[in-house]
Amino acid sequence: MSADLFIYYQVPAEHAFKMQKKVMAMQAALHERWPVAVTLKRRPELKDGCETWMEIYGQIPDDFPAALEAAVQDAGLLALIKGGRHVETFIDIPACA
Repeated sequence: MSADLFIYYQVPAEHAFKMQKKVMAMQAALHERWPVAVTLKRRPELKDGCETWMEIYGQIPDDFPAALEAAVQDAGLLALIKGGRHVETFIDIPACA
């Protein structure tokens, strides 16, 4: 069964440039090591001085979430966000036979 991760969080506008560089470098490194599709998105508007960002990882293997958490720690992302990272997992709905 295929699963995708959707992770959203708040980035204070003053950290956006630095955060973008860190997340993109982390995602590139993860993509080289793991066969996952990676995407980085953000909402177009600010809310309370923050941007809402979303990382998407498609068709992840079972052991990927632990590797992602380690990569987040290594990249120092938590110091640049407001609040926590909210992780949602979605699985594919199989086609009817």
